[in-house]
Amino acid sequence: MQILLHRKFKKEYKRLPKHIKILAEKKIKIFMKNPFDTRLKTHRLQGKLRYLWSFYIDRNQYRIAFEILDENIVRFYTAGTHDDVYR
Repeated sequence: MQILLHRKFKKEYKRLPKHIKILAEKKIKIFMKNPFDTRLKTHRLQGKLRYLWSFYIDRNQYRIAFEILDENIVRFYTAGTHDDVYR
């Protein structure tokens, strides 16, 4: 699977706390094997961002939102809390 990084994702990822980045790296490895692994709690977003999907980095606060471009390519769009994603 190829993961492209949106500039918004790059900017927000840099601002994440170090311990969240460590968790994110682990979750991204899982994601690359299976984006819908139950440990990620992958789900479609609603409202104006309904074209995006999201998976959890930690239990309930931090997440990564992504767009499926084709069956082997996704673009990570944003990283942060629920409020960050819906901004």
